[in-house]
Amino acid sequence: MIVLALGDVVSKQGCEFLMERLPALKRLKNVDLCIANGENSASGNGILPSSAEDLFDSGVDFITTGNHVYRRKEVYDFLEENDRIIRPANFYNGNPGKGYNIVDMGKYQVAIINLSGNYGMETADNAFLCADKILDEVKNVKIKIVDFHAETTSEKRALGFYLDGRVSAFFGTHTHVQTADEQILPNKTGYITDLGMCGTIDSVLGVKKEIIIKKMIDNMPARFDAADGECMINACLFEIDEKTGNCVSIERLNVR
Repeated sequence: MIVLALGDVVSKQGCEFLMERLPALKRLKNVDLCIANGENSASGNGILPSSAEDLFDSGVDFITTGNHVYRRKEVYDFLEENDRIIRPANFYNGNPGKGYNIVDMGKYQVAIINLSGNYGMETADNAFLCADKILDEVKNVKIKIVDFHAETTSEKRALGFYLDGRVSAFFGTHTHVQTADEQILPNKTGYITDLGMCGTIDSVLGVKKEIIIKKMIDNMPARFDAADGECMINACLFEIDEKTGNCVSIERLNVR
């Protein structure tokens, strides 16, 4: 099977660009399952039911999230009711939403797991131990995919190697900057440290650059308005053997 994983989608600009380009990309690459991190898909940060539906309408099959998932209260019920969106599993158990879900693809099932980093992020449980617990719960599912929404490259690399051979694909999100280290790890897990983002190129992580520059000079509160202009899709393509769950090829994408 072919899995297309999209980096953090930023605001309406990112959503609109996906609407324009994603359907053709999926056809070109024969994609079976498209996963996007949507925690910044709403204008003004966070995710809303409307921005999640925009992602689904563009061709995204499943949405993962991260530390901004609870910025907008309007999404809380949506997280509980919709099986196509998850939040980090190592958040508190009483928080809205689920930390993983199993997608029925007909001939096979796919377990999609969302985790948040413990360094520089607010979480409840250790990501490594939380992953162990979930993998035990989905041990009968052959294909397992992890979105690790984390700040540091070292933590992403460490968890990737920790889960090597136990998951089919492992990708990092959160930094909005695509890394050039896509690889198949020794025990056949497809890996990339960070997918990057889907949003405006001439920006600081999708936000108007002058706003971020000013804030870094005066350290005053500021509204992070999304930048306009030419957009890109940062993504990674994983080819996974349905019988073994092993990743057999990986391709990093940057679509403009």
